[in-house]
Amino acid sequence: MTDSNALPSQPSADFVPPHPGSQVMPQWDAGELPEAPVFQLRNWTAFIGPSMVMAAAAIGGGEWLTGPLVTAKYGGALLWLSTLSILGQVVYNIEISRYTLYTGEPIFTGKFRTLPGPMFWLGIYLILDFGSFLPYLASNAAIPAAALYLGRLPSASDSSLLAVLSCVLFILLLLPLTIGGKVYNSLKAIMTFKLIVVMGFLIFLAVFYSRLDTWTEIGSGFFKFGNFPVIADEDLNGNGKQDEGESPHKPKVENISSSWAQGRLFPRLDLSMIGILVSMIAISGNGGLTNTPISNFTREQGWGMGRHVGAIPSIVGGHAIELSHVGMVFQVTKESLERWKRWVWHIEREQIWLWLPACFLGLALPSMLSVQFLPRGTDLKDKNQAAAMTADGVGEAVGGKAEITQGTDGKQQIRRSFLNHSFWSLTLFCGFLVLATSMASTADGVLRRWVDVCWTALPFLRSWDTKHIGKLYFGVLCIYAGLGLVMLSFVKADVLLIFSGMIYNYALGFSSLHVAVINTVLLPPALRPSIARRMLLVLGGVFFLTAAVVSSYVEIPKLRAALKPAVAKVEDKAKDATVKPAEDKQAPKN
Repeated sequence: MTDSNALPSQPSADFVPPHPGSQVMPQWDAGELPEAPVFQLRNWTAFIGPSMVMAAAAIGGGEWLTGPLVTAKYGGALLWLSTLSILGQVVYNIEISRYTLYTGEPIFTGKFRTLPGPMFWLGIYLILDFGSFLPYLASNAAIPAAALYLGRLPSASDSSLLAVLSCVLFILLLLPLTIGGKVYNSLKAIMTFKLIVVMGFLIFLAVFYSRLDTWTEIGSGFFKFGNFPVIADEDLNGNGKQDEGESPHKPKVENISSSWAQGRLFPRLDLSMIGILVSMIAISGNGGLTNTPISNFTREQGWGMGRHVGAIPSIVGGHAIELSHVGMVFQVTKESLERWKRWVWHIEREQIWLWLPACFLGLALPSMLSVQFLPRGTDLKDKNQAAAMTADGVGEAVGGKAEITQGTDGKQQIRRSFLNHSFWSLTLFCGFLVLATSMASTADGVLRRWVDVCWTALPFLRSWDTKHIGKLYFGVLCIYAGLGLVMLSFVKADVLLIFSGMIYNYALGFSSLHVAVINTVLLPPALRPSIARRMLLVLGGVFFLTAAVVSSYVEIPKLRAALKPAVAKVEDKAKDATVKPAEDKQAPKN
């Protein structure tokens, strides 16, 4: 750390902003670091900013899809994996916000400032960000929406309805990103509504309809470090699954340290759920590159040097809002260093007091539903049903069992009491709200990353008027919508989920290592994170990359098999398009 006594007391008039890293990127402008707000209870709402949006976004795919899938089968025994993921992301979130406090730029722009330059990082991050382009949240949001429409959980015969609903919802969920002045303001309003409704409903169920032993299991599961699913003794042929003739068994979890104490150094791990487990690691909290918008929101909240830079406006209602092409930094003096420390504490306080507990609570509450209302050992063959799988259990617990009869037309008819139907519908609505709003925030994150970096890195865009950033954002939004519709039309939702989780871990692991380099190379010595903080970033990166490699080894062969029908469908269409003209050519003339 730099000796503060060696720093000047006041900024000099001839201060020239530094220009570290790639010289292809434009040099920063100079400005003065504003004073950090002083926390007071009477105006505590003024201190809620990026973490509110990100906390609400955190109650999304990982929490509503993968968490309940894991806890339905194994209880809370494997939730410690999410603990490591969330703690790693807290450090990551603080460090990417550190960069924004100093420059007013989002961290994604900082990545492109490092050597060997923006074109090198363009290819790498297009690959790492591919998981965010997969609209798995829209396809999963269609499940509870279809259930509310049908009055029952959708089945294989409803595949056409689900496909249409997925596409319609995907487009509708992008509309809020086009209105409201600042896009950030629209997201903040949506996410606040989601947080209040979903958390309120889940807390009500937890207090009045959940047993103490359920909460003990979930709560303790976050700290059972070293637990892993293993192959039970009933798996006679050792193939990792239940074959015909083998007695059914309860899913088994062992602690590695206990196995070692018994002389079994390497217990046979059960890899059947590895794709879902790794997806839970990837999407617990935010995950992948979906964390990076917190640095954008830090800027748009006007924190640190973000106060001087501007924001991204919506295409409707945001014509007066501008965004500078270049970030702005301040000269490090004794006075500005003290302000800087208060700003860093400001973002740390919001992360630790708001985002961190929201992530744990957001994972615990949906997991509580599966532990409380589903039989232990539940292993869904159709992973898409995770968004709606607990609705029947909640309805029965509150309003009694539904009556299921066969209609004259052979179709199943379900009669529910008022309370059963009300809580069944509320559970589905919360599932829809969680997944739908998370789709909107994920889409906005993708757009922000690439719009921001292109706005600064590409010379021809730097020639645009600063008021026209909204037009660029809207144009990229249209391209994103087109790509999403193509993927929803050809790829199954559960394949999208597992593939997204795999890429998310690669992205977050690599990004953690890259941020450690950025904050060491681009920030002045006095503003850099401590050695301990940088080591935590590196350890987090190694954790996420390890999870990604393990899941790739197990899941890639399965994904190839799952994608074969989609590939064959495309090949058949291409074949028809080439064969038909040839047949027409050979047809005899009259």
